Amino acid sequence: MITSRRMAAVDVNAEALGVPRKQLMESSGNAVARVCRDLVDPGATVAIVAGRGNNGGDALVAARFLQVYDVTVHLLGRPETIATDIARENWDALVASELDHRTVTDSAAFDLGDPDLVVDAMLGTGVTGSLREPEATAAKAINDADASVLAVDVPSGIDADTGEAAGDAVDADHVVTFHDDKPGLGDLDCDVTVADIGIPAAAERFTGPGDLLALRRDAQSHKGDHGDVLVVGGGPYTGAPALAAQAALRAGADLARVACPEHVAREVQGYSENLIVRGFAGDRLAPEHVPDLLGFAADRDVVVFGPGLGDDDDSLDAVRAFLDSYDGTAVVDADALQVVPDVDTEATLICTPHQGELRQMGGETDADWDVRRDLVSDFAADLGHTLLVKGAYDVIAGGDESRVNRTGNPGMTVGGTGDVLAGATGALAAVLPPLDAAAVAAYANGRAGDLAADEFDGGLVATDLLERLPEALRGVDE
Repeated sequence: MITSRRMAAVDVNAEALGVPRKQLMESSGNAVARVCRDLVDPGATVAIVAGRGNNGGDALVAARFLQVYDVTVHLLGRPETIATDIARENWDALVASELDHRTVTDSAAFDLGDPDLVVDAMLGTGVTGSLREPEATAAKAINDADASVLAVDVPSGIDADTGEAAGDAVDADHVVTFHDDKPGLGDLDCDVTVADIGIPAAAERFTGPGDLLALRRDAQSHKGDHGDVLVVGGGPYTGAPALAAQAALRAGADLARVACPEHVAREVQGYSENLIVRGFAGDRLAPEHVPDLLGFAADRDVVVFGPGLGDDDDSLDAVRAFLDSYDGTAVVDADALQVVPDVDTEATLICTPHQGELRQMGGETDADWDVRRDLVSDFAADLGHTLLVKGAYDVIAGGDESRVNRTGNPGMTVGGTGDVLAGATGALAAVLPPLDAAAVAAYANGRAGDLAADEFDGGLVATDLLERLPEALRGVDE
């Protein structure tokens, strides 16, 4: 089962692995044609109603595999407005092949004819909301036709993740969907075929550029919409919380705050004028600070707990007391990790240990990343939290999902890179589900390190990653 958003990411990741989307469209179209052949005999009349996106492109390919049928393709809109290059190329191939094709520029003139089978390829899994024209008129005509209806990927007007319609929708008898089943299709009264179109398992298993699609910002965003992150740490170390807070900003948070002992607050502030620093009395975090800290954290989206905190007993007792009462989202890093297995918390936690810290928490690891993935997944399930276990291959696990990240290089063993990762994870956890946040943070942190390594040829420091995080998080066009 795969959501529409994750499916979009997997498509892009497949292309990054060397399987272009044009090839996937060819495979999808062939799969649609195979189901058509199962539903009607050669010579039957088939009406393909195609939108101007890649969903329509799949059906344009299918038309080329149905030449023993009486096929008519109805394109909803002008050919020059086809949204993607690969769909446009398949329209051009259809026209050059002199297959029967029509363009629908006026919904009032839409004429489906009297087909034996209708292929609904108007809108795909990434489109939600009420149908607009000409799709609304076409959907009504499809539903009124005395014909079997085959939908491509999802019936137009249906949300693939929920199975619900915001208004009118195509009432399909059959659906052919690709790569994996979609959550909403099980609620529909229709037959569903899941077609393997050659997407490598690695496109879903490993992080990649497709994972960055989730980070697109609404043009109408306001300050605060993308996260207010609080970093709690410092005392023995001042650089760690400053790195984490700056990483949160570089990863897209609108505000980054640091709560640290008063005697280091000025030093932490000195790292960047962009940080909001709040000091508390004493040399280290202690249990008496927890009530005020909980009040301060209540207005934040995410707390990053641990950078530079140290392992003083009072500090660890304070972490326990905080997590025991906190019910928000927290990224737990460094020395704070060791208290997590013993705390009963309502908080949503993303834990970011290296493999030594994982063992201290009670988890197991292995030199083989695939074996390690299973071990980390089991331990994440036991804890009930998301784990991002750092290594040459980072392993991210939570719930019933896991991903592996392969970006990064040996130069990133330098101190501070884990603090950058924790801060970036905090920023992303403000706008993404925990596992997605951890996976994207791991990918971007490693990619920032790779960009720095390409420039410096070794000798990295943590601030090199900070400077390159925005580029590392830059998304791709679908």
